[in-house]
Amino acid sequence: MDLLRPIRAFDRRQQKHRWLAFPVAVIKKFADDQANGLAALVAYYAFFSLFPLLLVFVTILGFVFHNNPSVQHSITNSVLARFPIIGSDIKAHELHGTAVAIVLGILASVWAGLGVTQAAHNAFDKVWAVPFKERPDFLRRRLRGLILMVALGVLFVLSSIVSGAMSSSGLGGPALKVAGYALSLAINFGLFAAAFRILTSPSVPTSCLWIGVAIASVLWEILQFFGGYYVQHVLRHANSTYGTFALVLGLLVWLHLGAQTTVYAAEINVVLARHLWPRRLFDPPRPEDEETLRRLAKMEERSQQETVDVHFQR
Repeated sequence: MDLLRPIRAFDRRQQKHRWLAFPVAVIKKFADDQANGLAALVAYYAFFSLFPLLLVFVTILGFVFHNNPSVQHSITNSVLARFPIIGSDIKAHELHGTAVAIVLGILASVWAGLGVTQAAHNAFDKVWAVPFKERPDFLRRRLRGLILMVALGVLFVLSSIVSGAMSSSGLGGPALKVAGYALSLAINFGLFAAAFRILTSPSVPTSCLWIGVAIASVLWEILQFFGGYYVQHVLRHANSTYGTFALVLGLLVWLHLGAQTTVYAAEINVVLARHLWPRRLFDPPRPEDEETLRRLAKMEERSQQETVDVHFQR
């Protein structure tokens, strides 16, 4: 009895129907890149980077808008609301002390926060199979991370100003709720557009990124909704001991799901841009399989004098 017969039949079926072949190709590309590990690494660094970065953001807002607490309050609430599990814990804290201590604290926090940008940069390079010899060096990678942080900070401030203007415009009820969701999606789109463009190799055209950006924006909005539901219905009713574990586990799961959806969105961009479907689940490989495997092998080129050649036996 052939136990793999149903899988082989599915393999033949998905190669005939493009609507079925595309998601299979994305999932197979995700597996080829061992992207689950890449997402776990992004989530790991995000867990340790999130607190320092939000602390820096709140502290800088305190200095820039110290004469306008209402603006500071509006921006802080709108930004931290995007992190439903830990946002309320950051609102009451910021860096304090002498000028030298604050500057050193900000620099140390920014350096710690660069971990997540470096992990995401590595994930995008792996997804697009960028050879090691073509990747940015140590300084340029961190410079890109800093540029991304500044871009996201400016985006959050501008969106908060627009949000405040909408709140004071007299809108109410369903209209305000719809406008809030639209603004949130726009923020997500800008966030992922900046992240995908800055952290993706310059050799990848920007036109190849938009579909993944849109998908990641919608999925992140869904994650934010369920994150808020988790806070309202689990953490609020938990005792102090259980609440601590629920906070940590909830944050890790939320970050890991966010990292996975982001990497899947990047994989969709690659499959679409390079027409890597349909894919075979078994040997012999199709041309799309060979193209993926060839790029994975050539990604290991680490010196300008090194060239990797890939051949397939027919």
